[in-house]
Amino acid sequence: MLNNSIKKLVQYGLETGLVPACERNYTINLLLDLFRQDDYEEPAEEYENVDLEETLGELLDEAVKRGLIEDSIGYRDLFDTKIMNCLMPRPAQVQEKFWKEYDKSPETATDFFYKLSQDSDYIRRYRIKKDRKWTVDSPYGTIDITINLSKPEKDPKAIAAAKNAKQSSYPKCLLCMENEGYAGRLNHPARENHRIIPITINDSGWGFQYSPYVYYNEHCIVFNGQHVPMKIERNAFVKLFDFVKLFPHYFLGSNADLPIVGGSILSHDHFQGGHYTFAMAKAPMEESVTIPGYEDVEAGIVHWPLSVLRIRHRDEKRLIDLASHVLENWRGYTDADAFVFAETDGEPHNTITPIARKVGDTFELDLTLRNNITTEEHPLGVYHPHAEYHHIKKENIGLIEVMGLAVLPARLKDELELLASYILEGRDPAENEMLQKHADWVKDFLPKYKDINQDNVMDILQEEVGQVFVKVLEDAGVYKCTPEGRAAFRKFLATL
Repeated sequence: MLNNSIKKLVQYGLETGLVPACERNYTINLLLDLFRQDDYEEPAEEYENVDLEETLGELLDEAVKRGLIEDSIGYRDLFDTKIMNCLMPRPAQVQEKFWKEYDKSPETATDFFYKLSQDSDYIRRYRIKKDRKWTVDSPYGTIDITINLSKPEKDPKAIAAAKNAKQSSYPKCLLCMENEGYAGRLNHPARENHRIIPITINDSGWGFQYSPYVYYNEHCIVFNGQHVPMKIERNAFVKLFDFVKLFPHYFLGSNADLPIVGGSILSHDHFQGGHYTFAMAKAPMEESVTIPGYEDVEAGIVHWPLSVLRIRHRDEKRLIDLASHVLENWRGYTDADAFVFAETDGEPHNTITPIARKVGDTFELDLTLRNNITTEEHPLGVYHPHAEYHHIKKENIGLIEVMGLAVLPARLKDELELLASYILEGRDPAENEMLQKHADWVKDFLPKYKDINQDNVMDILQEEVGQVFVKVLEDAGVYKCTPEGRAAFRKFLATL
């Protein structure tokens, strides 16, 4: 019954603090209007510890029953965001509360905002829980693996409707400020329950928000107030440290600014950060480096599969100067013997994936050298997952993977479960169309295990998936962790 579901949802709002007690009737009336109902009788039942997913499900079923929406994932996701907006504080109220909390401490402010982003269902906790997560040990430390299941599956009805829908360029992309409060459409997610904190970095207006698909703790996005392309340059380093100075408990990094080695949205200048320590940040410097003119800056090669120069200093301006120097040299650097080319046929190949953080009273910047050259043998990129690993990971190695977290495609969940049954039954995966791509891999690792049974088969598969990701990271390293690779890395560093 609608009245019961409304009472439950409003109680959820009161319990989480989304709805102040004085706005109880106001919120009920907003929800009645949304469901086109004129009257309301308070149910006698009392509710506590309300389950949001269950309550929204009841309300969405009611919306379908009343003909307000079609019964499909796309339409339900648009409508439940509209429902949650009835509970949401206005953006100005969120911003005011954030900065009041910031006066106590930056961490108190982000705690408030992260909780709000989850309570509002902008971050759908119940979907994030579905993600598969585990770790594997490697020569480089403990690597994080996740199979992303929190993004809703493609809705056939939504796909069909989107084809016929009028094309719109508003908002220009998923990272634009105009997304805040946008009702969405079948080809653009609803953002009515989305709030942004305006911040100033590099003397310009930027936004701070959380990712709706949090891949790690407090996964945030920091984005330019203007729709301008990403660019790794001196100002990028300035922006990174401006943010880290505002929120010293967070790291912040950038995808590279070239295709293949860059992120999925190169058209809008943005960074990603959060309150999490990745394996890369824990990795030690295996070899110290002294750079002329920067003898006061601690520098070294990081023990990591990708090629990383770590620089450390209490004054972030020294790191910005040195990073700019490294970037300028790397952009123009060619070493044919190491198969590093600054450009071919006028197309630039060299760029950097930078990650900034503060450790105690010292600023730290990891500069990951990237190169996006392709060949006939490796048409998707020489320093990209090689074809033998595409059955596990074919997508770009962006910032999150660079730091040691594999974000693997949802298809792997079903494939691994089916693969487990094939292994236990002694069947050949090559006989199954879905599993053919995994057949050689399975044949390769099975002899390592004397006893594979119902209790350990998924653990074995997860371990082997993790080891494939370690190989993927090694593929993405311009300079390999070999004597020859390290010698070539030092050769570049000598140019500094």
